[in-house]
Amino acid sequence: MRCNEAATYLPANECHQLLASASFGRIVYTRQAMPAVDVVNFALDGDGIVIRTDAAGQLAAATRAAVVAFEVDEIGTLGQRGWSVTAVGRSREVTDPDEITRLRCIGLRPGPPGEEEHFIKITPGILNGQRLAVWS
Repeated sequence: MRCNEAATYLPANECHQLLASASFGRIVYTRQAMPAVDVVNFALDGDGIVIRTDAAGQLAAATRAAVVAFEVDEIGTLGQRGWSVTAVGRSREVTDPDEITRLRCIGLRPGPPGEEEHFIKITPGILNGQRLAVWS
């Protein structure tokens, strides 16, 4: 952190509130033994983070039963204020038909037309958040 930045670390309940206020985030996973980052739309399901993707895509293959990171942030005009929340946890492919039916109703938009419906759920084991402020 630079000397002109201040960070306020957030409790878990505030991290959840901030996650719930966003609809896009970044998932960090391993692809061909290298780190990869994709921007995805998501929704919360209880404490879990749910993304909807193509079952045949690289993201779906790379996040089945893997440890991933998920990050959401909002930086204000001119970068003066903002917040960031990071979750780290295990991902899993959702295969239970009843759970899939329920997840279809949580407000998560499907991917582009032609993609197969595939849900991945991340259960955070570590949840960190901070509010940021920069002054001159």
